Amino acid sequence: MAKPYETWTVTNHGSIEKVTENLWRVQAELPGTPIDRVMLVAKLLNGDLLVYNSIALEDEAMKEIEAWGKPAHMIVPNAGHRMDSRIWKKRYPDLRVIAPPGSKAKIEDVVKVDDGAVTLDDTVSFEMIDGVGEKECALHVKSKAGTTIAFCDAIMNMQSARGFGGFLMGLAGFTGEKAKVTFPARMAMVKDKKAMRASLEKLAETEGLVRVEVQHGVPITDAPAEAIRAAASGL
Repeated sequence: MAKPYETWTVTNHGSIEKVTENLWRVQAELPGTPIDRVMLVAKLLNGDLLVYNSIALEDEAMKEIEAWGKPAHMIVPNAGHRMDSRIWKKRYPDLRVIAPPGSKAKIEDVVKVDDGAVTLDDTVSFEMIDGVGEKECALHVKSKAGTTIAFCDAIMNMQSARGFGGFLMGLAGFTGEKAKVTFPARMAMVKDKKAMRASLEKLAETEGLVRVEVQHGVPITDAPAEAIRAAASGL
């Protein structure tokens, strides 16, 4: 687990991708690894912003986010994704910090948690994934085109990873040809395979599902429900 930053530290990242009218996405390197990570920013009905898996960006990109809305809520999706949470809270002291109850204690080693699972408005909500000891959540964002569901480590969709480290990660079961619950994730978080499978299958039935976002890998826009079911079947 990477050490949390104490000061605003920018790693290599791409430009802001404006996915929908209320959902932006930024992909960045995960330092010390051959894989990337993703930050999502969702705009609520009142104009405030929710940040999912915070990542420090260059000043120009941060100004663009701030011009879009006020960063008001920050979801730390699990204890392994808290690296930038402290510096975001320092930059925006009024941020409401949200995290899964099962990960709260470890996350609070870095930043105080204000809430567990919540519905922020009719377009943005955050729910637990069953079978993982309340350690991880799924984010729902409803847009004009349909609903996006974002996973953290519960489902990955890494087709490949860079260099020798990527080769080793492939051997460990991180990478492959389809979205899946990886072997390391099963070892680290899955407590009840049957419950998790049922939870994922329920998420696959989400009305209007058009996109699945993952923290590690590429978004799924082609048959996203089927991709979630395929991941669930591998448990």
